[in-house]
Amino acid sequence: MSEMRQREIRRKTVCPCGHHFSQPPMHGLPITRSIAHPSLLADIVVSKYADHAPLYRQSQIAARDGVKLDPASMGRWVGQCEALCDALTEALRRHTMAPSKLHADDTPIPVLEPGKKKTRTGRLWVYVRDDTRSGSTEPAAVWFAYSPDRKGIHPQTHLAGFEGILQADAYSGFNELYESGKIREAACWDHARRYIYDVHARTPTEATREVLELIGGLYGIEADIRGKPAAERLCVRQEKSVPLLATIKTWMTDKLATLSKKSDLAKAIRYSLKPVGRARAVLRRGPC
Repeated sequence: MSEMRQREIRRKTVCPCGHHFSQPPMHGLPITRSIAHPSLLADIVVSKYADHAPLYRQSQIAARDGVKLDPASMGRWVGQCEALCDALTEALRRHTMAPSKLHADDTPIPVLEPGKKKTRTGRLWVYVRDDTRSGSTEPAAVWFAYSPDRKGIHPQTHLAGFEGILQADAYSGFNELYESGKIREAACWDHARRYIYDVHARTPTEATREVLELIGGLYGIEADIRGKPAAERLCVRQEKSVPLLATIKTWMTDKLATLSKKSDLAKAIRYSLKPVGRARAVLRRGPC
């Protein structure tokens, strides 16, 4: 950590009566009544979140250069920096939620609690706006939200003002969002095929290869029409994707009848059949 020390002199002036004095405020510091320069704050925050360097380790690194940084003070600075970023975070959230199509997912994250050695599992919810593949020139964006658990109330709160198409997995916590009709579900093929792919990776068979090739055909169609006008995409989907989707559904239904209910492939197919019908939402629309 390379540090440059900057000395700022703020002279006090005293009234001739001796009862009043004044002193100019610290120059250009983002945190009130703090000596932390913006460059130092930026270095601490980037090191913590981008480089995964804990505050105590940053303190040790600074000490090697003769700079004393108290981890407790650094922790307060990080919290105050987060507060300073609230306006930017809210602007990013509004921009991400602005279009009529959104991608959503969540992922577990280990969380440390004071006084406990073991971590617990929190959730990071990710919402993505990206229509560049549909020909949009609007900038893509990602907004993250944290929750201590995976209850459905969290995405329902995050998406309270959103109206349009939501592309997500089959997580039941999203179901209440679709009841009013303001949010329409579009299934995600990455999630729909993942368990079949997992079975194929472990024990490849002719059946897993065949169904993955059928699903891959949908990916191929989308690759061909990527960036094309909405009307053209819709036309191609109606002509090619709709019949292929029907073929995939028939294949899965027929294959399921021949498998043991407890087999891994049967479980994977049952999971995949849920979003197959919902995938038609995308095929009926060109802007998606």
